[in-house]
Amino acid sequence: MLGLRHQGSRHRDRLVARAMSAVPRGDFLPPGVRHRASVDAPLAIGHGATSSQPSTVATMLSALDARAGHRVLDVGAGSGWTTALLAHLVGESGRVVGVELEPELVDAARDRLRAAGVGRADVVVARQDVLGWPDEGPYDRILVSAMADRWPRELVEQLADGGRMVLPHRGRLVVADRRGTEVRRREAPGWYRFVPLR
Repeated sequence: MLGLRHQGSRHRDRLVARAMSAVPRGDFLPPGVRHRASVDAPLAIGHGATSSQPSTVATMLSALDARAGHRVLDVGAGSGWTTALLAHLVGESGRVVGVELEPELVDAARDRLRAAGVGRADVVVARQDVLGWPDEGPYDRILVSAMADRWPRELVEQLADGGRMVLPHRGRLVVADRRGTEVRRREAPGWYRFVPLR
């Protein structure tokens, strides 16, 4: 059983590596920081937002295990890079909705998704006092790229039965799996820093 789990993890890591190779980070960065795209560090993209460091993104995507045909919600889409990566992972039969607070970042992310030829994903402006995007739920996977200081029940409610959410919560990376009304949580090793989830 342990061997199968490790094999599955290696397979997910390979799929994520392929997605990150196919969707270059630099294509989703503002011109002033594109020369630093290969640096494994968060990069400022304006409006207090960042493009998360690639190693953290890879860890989160591997834990999320987004598959072909999945419907995915990307909370804190920022530049649109994670939205594009998720679209690559879910393929032509899947759908990704990115949610971002800043309208200017949303416009830029949409432009970059179009330029990259990503047609099965969109980024929308988050509505005031609404966490996530319940309109198109439930989702098979939810990725949250902002630090939650409280457990986001609103997002759990948008998760389909059998779905999974990955999010930073009080400094830890949490993987939450929903089975019916039950949600099982486990923490990944290490400590993480993100902009706050608002």
